Amino acid sequence: MEIVVATGNKHKLDEIIPLIPSSIKLLTLKDINFNDDIPENEPTLEGNALAKARFIFQLTGKNCLADDTGLEVEALNGEPGVFSARYAGEEKNSEKNMAKLLAALSEKNSRKARFKTAMALIINQKEYLFEGIVNGEILLEKRGEKGFGYDPIFQAEGFNKSFAEMSLDDKNKISHRALATQKVADFLKIF
Repeated sequence: MEIVVATGNKHKLDEIIPLIPSSIKLLTLKDINFNDDIPENEPTLEGNALAKARFIFQLTGKNCLADDTGLEVEALNGEPGVFSARYAGEEKNSEKNMAKLLAALSEKNSRKARFKTAMALIINQKEYLFEGIVNGEILLEKRGEKGFGYDPIFQAEGFNKSFAEMSLDDKNKISHRALATQKVADFLKIF
């Protein structure tokens, strides 16, 4: 069985691919010669994940897996949420996003946050949704060189390292994307 992973983000592919059973052939957007952006105009993570999967499915007719992920900060009423990648502007600059978030939290007492991933799978023309959530907090400053996005300023509950200080293997045991991907992997065992 083939499934197109509807993301051009190499970091996401690095996190998703090792968790999917090897019996499934995963295709990247490059494999299908798609080099454009996929529209993300929905007001929810679930809506964006489904929209991306539907877009690639309609384009190719192939089974498709897509995700959307957001960082939800309690003291900011769930922001940046669905706008996480574009929090500081359309250029999707992680450094600017982190700086804006740290500035927004500078006068707040609570630093509680959570990463949430919604994954949409279209397989045999049926749609399925999966979710992964990891609770934690926003650090006072960046720590670590690994990962991407907000990883240098997010620390998961029960851990003393930021996501950017963890190896990919360690992060893939606890992260929001890993939790959602594992649910997809378990589901795919029935095919």
